[in-house]
Amino acid sequence: MIKVTAPAKINLFLDILGRLDNGFHSLFMVMQSVDLCDEITVSKGNGGIALTCSDSRLPQDEKNIAYKAAAAFFKATDIQPDAVITVEKKIPFEAGLAGGSADAAAVIVGLDRLFGTNLTKQQMCDIGLTVGSDVPFCIRGGTCIAQNRGEILSEVKPLKDCYIVLAKPEKGVSTAAAFAAADSSYIYHPDSIRMLDACSNGDFEGICKYAGNVFEQVIEVVERVEIKDTMRECGALLYQMSGSGPTVFGIFEKEEDAQACASRLKESIADVYVTKPVGYGASVI
Repeated sequence: MIKVTAPAKINLFLDILGRLDNGFHSLFMVMQSVDLCDEITVSKGNGGIALTCSDSRLPQDEKNIAYKAAAAFFKATDIQPDAVITVEKKIPFEAGLAGGSADAAAVIVGLDRLFGTNLTKQQMCDIGLTVGSDVPFCIRGGTCIAQNRGEILSEVKPLKDCYIVLAKPEKGVSTAAAFAAADSSYIYHPDSIRMLDACSNGDFEGICKYAGNVFEQVIEVVERVEIKDTMRECGALLYQMSGSGPTVFGIFEKEEDAQACASRLKESIADVYVTKPVGYGASVI
């Protein structure tokens, strides 16, 4: 039996460059892993793929991305499917935090260890891309520039020690609906050149200054203004939506400010977490 930790991610930067001929979108993103993690357990069974999840609202069959990741692993390695997968959820779903992709990444990493296939990270990322655009990053983790569908990953200097408050409103956002809204709207593009320069130099203040997420222009999250106001009042250096939302994150230098912000937000938001940046993706425990 293999246990794997699956960190969530936030988008410090997200821009849509255009739509590709295959229907996917070409993106420019800066992604950061945080220490809010699901835990995945994989073991051998009696043939086939069996999946259980601690959150009954999520599918526990081939519709679950973790199940799809297992199927993709067995197909790529030409191994007869044989896996029992348990998903212990901590990351909220439909939140813009890549919870499903993190689970898929953890399944691939776990099965590689379980079956001794010794895949390289790139090989695991290639398998992951077949089931989800965020899966390659969730395998690598840390602080990365992610381009095109998410398969082009470039590590940059780690985000300095800080505290990241996550606030996820009750109503989730469909990623497909978010991209559809972006396709039908005029979008102002944030400054990717200066953001890239800040990341390459480890310029924390520059990262906070030039951060951006184009989905904020097309996705309506009723609570977003209130959440951002609270984060700003508590001293956040950056406050913006992650991914296609609805989660809003705030970055704080001081733990006491982050904890004070979280306490205030919990008065009206159920899912609030105080996290820290981490330099890893899906990892065997």
